[in-house]
Amino acid sequence: MNFQLLTFSAAAATAVTLLGAPAAQAQINTPQPSPKSTVMQRVGLTDVTIVYSRPGVKGRAAFGNKTPLAPTGMRWRTGANATTSIKFSDDVTIEGKKVPAGEYGLYTIPAAAEWTVVLNKSLKQGADVEGFKDADDVARFTVKTYKLPAKVETFTINFADLTPATANVEMTWATTGAKFKIVSDVDGKIAAQIDEKITKNANPAPADLAAAAVYYNDNNKDPKQAMAWIQKANAAEPTKFWNLNTEAKMRLKMKDYKGAISTAEASKKAAQAATPPNAEYVKMNEDLIAEAKKMGK
Repeated sequence: MNFQLLTFSAAAATAVTLLGAPAAQAQINTPQPSPKSTVMQRVGLTDVTIVYSRPGVKGRAAFGNKTPLAPTGMRWRTGANATTSIKFSDDVTIEGKKVPAGEYGLYTIPAAAEWTVVLNKSLKQGADVEGFKDADDVARFTVKTYKLPAKVETFTINFADLTPATANVEMTWATTGAKFKIVSDVDGKIAAQIDEKITKNANPAPADLAAAAVYYNDNNKDPKQAMAWIQKANAAEPTKFWNLNTEAKMRLKMKDYKGAISTAEASKKAAQAATPPNAEYVKMNEDLIAEAKKMGK
């Protein structure tokens, strides 16, 4: 047989095989019935991330005793597909339970009046929600359920009721809602920063002094200390009209009306002299002066 013909035939067969392989291995990509979702929120100074899959009701029973998707009294992965996970960048407190920084499986045991929420070290259980060890639980607590004003077709987890140090994690599906509260140790972290950057620092930066003063003022902590910090910041940087305005507001809060007026006037003058002039702060100071004059009568 002709050697050249054999060589050509082998090469052609190899090429056909290589060309055909990708087509044979390719898969049709379609939307998932329970799409994956990631929700993130900074709570205080802590980043919280939840990754879960979102099943739909689709005419079925979401909760209850008659062939529900999440049976009453049974451990649930709090979603579909892989285990729902919740991750904290710092230590937090959840419903009174201390939870170290880290990533955990978020499991729930639904019931009519309340849900048991379980944070467990296992992240690989998926649908095998009975396969993990209770000894690996990090926190376990119960929360009351509530009736939703409108039906939620697709299971949803989100963050609500945000404050400077807290947030609620809401879980809603069908006509049922449940939520739990995360508390971040903001005070402790800020106290440590103040101690490092101000208390133990012979020459604290004006920006740090102002930030500490604002935090104390906003959270009703030691107004005299807050005033001392903002005054020191403004003495070092007398053209920072926004910090002068902060001092004026603090003086107004302390019922030092004359001091509030004079400081607001200084802030207004600095705002007018800025490049470009800051009309917003000019107006804010004019409003504050008018309020101080009215309250001081």
